[in-house]
Order: sequence, then C-alpha cells, then structure tokens
Amino acid sequence: MSFTTMFNKLSGQPESYEKKALYKFGRTLGAGTYGIVREAESSSGKVAIKIILKKNVRGHEDMVYDELELLQALNHPNIVHFVDWFESKDKFYIVTQLATGGELFDRICDYGKFTEKDASQTIRQVLEAVNYLHERNIVHRDLKPENLLYLTRAADSPLVLADFGIAKMLETPTEVLTSMAGSFGYAAPEVMMKQGHGKAVDMWSLGVITYTLLCGYSPFRSENLSDLIEECRAGRIIFHERYWRDVSQDAKDFIISLLQPDPAKRPTSEEALKQVWLTGETASDRDLLPEIKAYIARSRLRRGIEIVKLANRIEALKMQEEDEEDIPSPVEVAAANGGAAAASLLPKAGEQSDKAAAASTDEAPVTTKKRSLSKVARGAIFREVVLAKVREMKDNEELEKVEREAREKAAHS
Repeated sequence: MSFTTMFNKLSGQPESYEKKALYKFGRTLGAGTYGIVREAESSSGKVAIKIILKKNVRGHEDMVYDELELLQALNHPNIVHFVDWFESKDKFYIVTQLATGGELFDRICDYGKFTEKDASQTIRQVLEAVNYLHERNIVHRDLKPENLLYLTRAADSPLVLADFGIAKMLETPTEVLTSMAGSFGYAAPEVMMKQGHGKAVDMWSLGVITYTLLCGYSPFRSENLSDLIEECRAGRIIFHERYWRDVSQDAKDFIISLLQPDPAKRPTSEEALKQVWLTGETASDRDLLPEIKAYIARSRLRRGIEIVKLANRIEALKMQEEDEEDIPSPVEVAAANGGAAAASLLPKAGEQSDKAAAASTDEAPVTTKKRSLSKVARGAIFREVVLAKVREMKDNEELEKVEREAREKAAHS
C-alpha cells in the first residue's frame, strides 16, 4: 500500500480519490445548481471535469449515478464522450471529453456569415444526437443552446451535445416521467403542466432552438411561468415578416411540426430526420448573423444577475469546503460565464463600494486570485436572491392556479 493510499484511507477518502492526482485543474468553464465544470490537464491531454458537491445532491445521489451510467453507455460523434469518474468525501468528479470550440451561438458569431442552409446542417447534427439517444430510450430533457458545444475551433468541427445531469433512461419506450425538468423557455408544455412526459419533450426544445437560430429571438417571450404555459399551450407560432420573409417555408414547416402543444402530434426524432429542410436543398442563403448577434447581447444581459448570484454561492462554498482548490474564485466564475465584463461586476478584495468596476472587453485578462465579496455587494445579492424567491413563489402560485382552473374546466366539459 502506497503512502498516498494509506493517507487517503486514514483521512476517510474513498479509494477512487487517488485518481485526482492524475489531473491538474485549470480554468472554470461553467457552473450550475449542483456544482461547476473545470478544465484539467491529464497525461492524454485536456479534459473537462464536472465537480458535484455531494451535499447539493444529498438524498438524490441517484441523479449522479444515472448520469454516470448514461455517459458510459454513449458513443456518438455528436455527443460528448465519457472519460472517467472518481469521488472524494464531499464531491463527485465526472471527467469527459473537452469541447474547446465554444457554445453554439457564441461560435456562430465568429463566422463571417451564417445562413439558413448552415442552420439546417447545425440542427441536423443535434437531431442525429437526439435520435441516437431516443433509439436507446434516453431522454435528454435539457436541450438548449448552452448545452450545444463545438468540439474544436476547426471550421469543420462537429457539434456535440453535453450535460446529461437530468437525462433519463426509460424503463420502456412509453414510460412517462413526472419530475420537473428542462430550462425556462425551452421546456415543453407537458413538463410545465406536470402532465407526464417522454421523448417528445426533446423535440419541442429542438423546435425552440431552431426558431431562435433562424431569427434571433424565442417563439415564446412570456417572462412568468403561467403566461409562458398559456403561450405554449395555445401553440400559435408567429413568423414576423421582417425577420422571416427570406426564410424558406420548409424551415417554418419543420418548426411548426416540432412545436405542437400535443406531444403525440410531434414527429419522432426518426421522422423529423426525414424532413426536407434538413437536406439544406431548399434553405435560403440569407445571412442570419445580425439577428443572432443581437440575441447573444440580450442573453448576456439576462445572465448578468445570475452570474453575480452564482459567484456569491461559490464564495460561500469556499468558506465551507476543506478542499478548496476545486472551487474557483467568484471572478473566475463570472469570467467563465460572461466574460471580463461580467467579472468586473464583482468587487475586488477589500472594496466596500457598491459601484461596479468599469466594464472591459471579453478579451481582457482576468486575475484568478481569490477575492472576497464586499458587504455592500453581499447585501445587493441577498436582495436579488430574496426577490428571485418571491418571484418563484408567485410563479408557483400562478402555476397552481392554472392547473386548478384546467382541472375544473376538464371536470365540467
């Protein structure tokens, strides 16, 4: 038994913890509810490591084991590859292939031009990954642009589907899932209504992504849950003349087929792959880049407060964790999620002012030294968290009201 193994045993670390020494942790790539994703160096090259705090999934550890089981079973060019996993006393580590080409919309902005034909081939790659999952009775349940990444910076890089944190393997092809899943604006109406759902939710999300990719805004623009549910249930998809006049009818037909409020009326992934728009033959050469850039600017603005709240959450974690080198500084998190401009919203060590530092460009270097949030900033963030909680409670009340009215309506019909 090596000294390291003996030391780990004495300190109560699981046996697999030894694997951590194989990786040198680097920059933060992103963060979510349950943990963060960091870049790391290994003997075989760079990888991505998802770090999940065990206390964040206490009582729901099966989520992590489900994700591990799923990732190990997948092998497709448009799905991020599993590499390894290990754990410590207080964290799970999931090691995957590192996608270095950037998120879907960010990468598109690097192009000199992005046409409807390009969009059709982009969506085809996503749909092929979804079809691979559905053939194996797996539902991703969180399809959104942030989970669509380019593998490399090469012009011909494949697009890969990532983040299987809430994906589910169905016991049977017709099994109905009832837990809430998905992201606001991309979740299907049956998910929001808690009516039970299956593979069709991925097709709905793909419809929202396709619409947004072609015009630079979402087909559903309500900002509270009850209004969003009503908008989705109505199923009225509007193609505004100013943005859609040069987009082919085949593209619109593809979107309409996916955004059916009734999941039974949506095509399966196999059926959708046969639609003519995905061949690219009827797609127009209109440049979509101006609208997409405007969409990204709006998205970054919406992410701003979430980034600051997330940085505060991670700062709190740093104070509680013994093994701190895994947890990045708030500035690192802000930089990873929103560039240096977002990082500048966080106060530097020792600052007691609530004024944000002057915004800098996305290319500006960001220090990775540990920083502490000022009392004023903490107070501001606390207010944001309270307001967010109030909005959440209000949304829940409205959702219950909508559900109650729907049940009453059904009972009288």
